[in-house]
Amino acid sequence: MSLSKNSSSSLKKVGPMPLRESAYRYLFYGWLFRDADTGTELERASALRHNRHQARWLPVYLLRWSVIGGVFVGMETHARPLNSVPVLSAALAVGLIFVVMYLILTTIFWAFLRGSRGQASND
Repeated sequence: MSLSKNSSSSLKKVGPMPLRESAYRYLFYGWLFRDADTGTELERASALRHNRHQARWLPVYLLRWSVIGGVFVGMETHARPLNSVPVLSAALAVGLIFVVMYLILTTIFWAFLRGSRGQASND
């Protein structure tokens, strides 16, 4: 299949994504969703429909952060006997708290977006 001159000239070459942006997209899911609070009613409905469709990726992020949490638990378990470095144990415990909060919030968001999938507005 060959491309015509018009269609081939409109193709953009996309370079590799910077490591910082790749890491951000790997760990945080905010870039997947659209703001369903602004715009006309039609735009808000479209954004909500998009967000519900994108919610399918949230379990992947839950798995990634569960693994990170497991690593934090393992590091915390091995750092606790080192009484000479209590700051390390405290830092790992705070990091683990953040991971747990992220997992709880992501689960709530996923349940909200998946739970209202079959409901249609009859207004």
